[in-house]
Amino acid sequence: MGSDRQRGTRRGWRRRGRFMAGALVGVMTAAGVTGAALAAPVYRHIDAQGNVVYSDRPSGGQRVELAPISVVDPQEPAEGAAGAAVTPRKTPASEAAAAYSRFEILSPADGTTLPTGRAGDVQVRLAIQPPLASSDRVQLRVDGEVRQSPMRTQVFAVSGLDRGEHQLLAEIVDDQGTVQLATPPVTLYVQRASVNLPANPNRPAHANRADGSN
Repeated sequence: MGSDRQRGTRRGWRRRGRFMAGALVGVMTAAGVTGAALAAPVYRHIDAQGNVVYSDRPSGGQRVELAPISVVDPQEPAEGAAGAAVTPRKTPASEAAAAYSRFEILSPADGTTLPTGRAGDVQVRLAIQPPLASSDRVQLRVDGEVRQSPMRTQVFAVSGLDRGEHQLLAEIVDDQGTVQLATPPVTLYVQRASVNLPANPNRPAHANRADGSN
C-alpha cells in the first residue's frame, strides 16, 4: 500500500515536472527571449516538499535539454497571398502617363482627307497638358516610322505624303529615348494628282483649254 502511494506520488511529480518544463519554455518564448538566452543550461530540482523546481544553478540538479526555439520576425505578406493586398508597382511609363492629363493630336482630325492641292503636305498640331517636362521630348511617327526626331514642340510639318491612307502618332520620350506616352492614332487620307487627273485639279477646265495646257 505504501509503495503504491510512493509510485503515485512519483508519477505526479513527473507529470508536474513536464508541465512546469512546458510552462517555462512558453514563458521564455512569450517574453521574447532570444536564442542566445535559451542556450543557457537549465537544471531540474526537487525541493523538500517534493515540488519540481527549475533554475540555472546545477547544485545537485539534473540538467534538462530544451529543444531549440526558432524566433521569426514578422514580415510583409507575400505578393499574391490570400487576403493580402497587392499594390501595383508604378513603372516610369505609367508615372509619365499620370503626369500628363492630356496628350493628343488636335489636327488633322481622325479621318481627315487631304485634298490634291495640298500635295501631301500637312501640319500636325498637338495638345499637351501640362507643358512638357524639361527632360521630355516629342517625336512623330507616320505609318509606324519616326518621321520627325524628338524635339520640344507641339507642331510638326509633314510633307510629300503619298496618295492613300496614313496613320499619324505622336510619342513623348525621355532623355534616354524611351517612349513614355503615346497619342491615340489618327488616320489621314491623302489625295494626289495622277495621270487620270489634270495637273492642277483646282484650276477650271476652260482655263486649261484656253492656254493649251493639259
